[in-house]
Amino acid sequence: MKWSTGYFGLSRKVSTMKAVRYYDYGPPDVVRVEDVKMPVLGDQDVLIRVRAAAVNPLDWHFMRGMPYLVRAQGGLRRPKFPGLGADMAGHVEAVGKDVTKFKPGDAVFGGGRGTLAEYISVPEDGVLIAKPASLSFEQAGAVGVAAFTALQALRDKGHVAPGQNVLVNGASGGVGTFTVQIAKAFGATVTGVCSTGNMEMVRSIGAEHVVDYTEQDFTQTTQRYDLMIDIAGGRTAAECRRVLTQKGTLVAVGGPDNGNWIGPLTGLGKTLALGLVVSQKMTAFLAQQNVEDLPVLRDLLDEGKVTPVIDRTYPLDDAAEAIRYLEKGHARGKVVVTI
Repeated sequence: MKWSTGYFGLSRKVSTMKAVRYYDYGPPDVVRVEDVKMPVLGDQDVLIRVRAAAVNPLDWHFMRGMPYLVRAQGGLRRPKFPGLGADMAGHVEAVGKDVTKFKPGDAVFGGGRGTLAEYISVPEDGVLIAKPASLSFEQAGAVGVAAFTALQALRDKGHVAPGQNVLVNGASGGVGTFTVQIAKAFGATVTGVCSTGNMEMVRSIGAEHVVDYTEQDFTQTTQRYDLMIDIAGGRTAAECRRVLTQKGTLVAVGGPDNGNWIGPLTGLGKTLALGLVVSQKMTAFLAQQNVEDLPVLRDLLDEGKVTPVIDRTYPLDDAAEAIRYLEKGHARGKVVVTI
């Protein structure tokens, strides 16, 4: 591949890069970092030199091919696309001849496919926007899937409004830390549910009240909430319904892994079914990364209303360990791979 001079002054033939690859479904042991071909840059594409990319539950579901439902998209017997990663932040290295929105050297963040790599190519009109100067690449790379999920759960499904009481079950994880902060930015009074060791962190990001689930059953309290965002799962929709006001809303984002076929979707389906026969609104959804929501998130980040919480970072060569750690389910905030 012949390159024209880009941001880093590359005017030589560059043919390979390092990237995460997996060719069979299984545990993190199937993940490797190897030299692969550089992405093709089309006329309307932007080549990104990735500096940081988060890992998400999405990655280990596709890595394991579990639940089996993901294989309908990822490949029945083995992965159709061997890359992992959906979030990223970095510099624009080069642009196609028809690109007008970005130029080499721009610091950007957003989403893509196979972002656990030194370079990715994304369409100019893809999920890509200028990075706030106030954020490091590690912070910006942590936004992606988790922040989209939090925003869409609160705004689009929960219809959060100023003055409402919002309960976040699973407040200390990747999605949870964004949910607490975005709910607070929208004017809600937030209660977070987490373990003992995470209580102070959850308070520090804006929760007025924190419930330690190891000491107290939040479904048995007398407090009632206008909106509950259930990220952790582990409690039935009927149990969660107890904490809602008469017209309150439950938004199920996550759920327990019930079986190999559809996994967490089992619990989400039961939530939707219960919503047909009760006064409260019971809903579930899968978030979508989209370019329309990126300016909303960027503004929240740039104004300091939302700050990504990062548990730990790993170098690209240790991407398998990053996924292994995330899969254990104890991460405080986001797990980020630096590149």
